[in-house]
Amino acid sequence: MKYSIDKKEQYVIFTPAEEKLDSLLAPKLKSELLTIHAEGFSNLVLDMSQVKYVDSSGLSALLVGDREFGNGGGIFIISGVQEHVMKLLKISMLDKKLNLVNTLEEAGEAIFIHEIENGEDSEETLEEED
Repeated sequence: MKYSIDKKEQYVIFTPAEEKLDSLLAPKLKSELLTIHAEGFSNLVLDMSQVKYVDSSGLSALLVGDREFGNGGGIFIISGVQEHVMKLLKISMLDKKLNLVNTLEEAGEAIFIHEIENGEDSEETLEEED
């Protein structure tokens, strides 16, 4: 699987350089997502701008990423979803479950907002304990 990783301060951008995210590549994507999370990154943007086809294995990989990053209080965002892939996400109703944005800029803003909201939640919890 060909891909690029861009590590920012608050998040990682993972960009598969593949047209298909199918049963051959999905296990590798899952593995890479789990590795990035294990390295201590809690927020990830999956840039799907080059992906034109996803099968059920690919959808499963997206759900693994969403669950893994979401469980740690982070956020998993999918950016640049192509028309054919979006149709599949809508048919499977995953467009309601997954965090989808159009651009990497929107993804960065969503992570910034998520970080602020989580920061306020933890401060409120601390105040209640005092």
